[in-house]
Amino acid sequence: MPRDYQRLDRFLDEIGADIYPEPDTDFHSGISREMFERLMGLFALPEGARVLDVGCGSGVALDLFYGRRLDAIGVTLGEADLAAARTRGFVVEAMDQSFLDFPRQSFDLVWARHVLEHSVFPFYTLSEMSRVLKPGGVFYMEVPAPETSAHHERNKNHYSVLGRGAWLELLARSGFSVVDAVDINLTLVSGSDTYWVFFCRKEIHPRSRADA
Repeated sequence: MPRDYQRLDRFLDEIGADIYPEPDTDFHSGISREMFERLMGLFALPEGARVLDVGCGSGVALDLFYGRRLDAIGVTLGEADLAAARTRGFVVEAMDQSFLDFPRQSFDLVWARHVLEHSVFPFYTLSEMSRVLKPGGVFYMEVPAPETSAHHERNKNHYSVLGRGAWLELLARSGFSVVDAVDINLTLVSGSDTYWVFFCRKEIHPRSRADA
């Protein structure tokens, strides 16, 4: 391995210590359920469609996909989430979102809820998600907005809490077209907070280098 890539590999190993399990809550389960229903209304995926849940945690969204008879697999990092999801009977692999060990054009839907902010190189990560998605496939992305009362940018394993314009540009560069977008506005004890949701399709002839 070239020296520079060895340095990157060591860096990624070091920040792996920042990973922690996200406990299931009715709040986040409710958002996942509401956004999945909206997605199905927009795209109406058929039974048996192949789904990749990136950063699946203990399997909140996988439960929704299985309930619609979708062929779903999850990837996550962290032994606690991996064990919890497998205990619930889900097919889950230990895998980094930026290095997906799947062939090109494997999935009809890639679901990425609150994972892109954990990437140290989000353009590369989005391009990797585009690579494994079929042309015309569906991409769901949900990320926290910066500079809210929650200060997501201060979270120890949030490395890419970007502005809306930056995300939209990276989505376009990665071969995605935004079909619909939703702002989830929250009221916390500390004040207001916002999550941004983008419902996307992978372009048939994407500008991204993901399918090169």
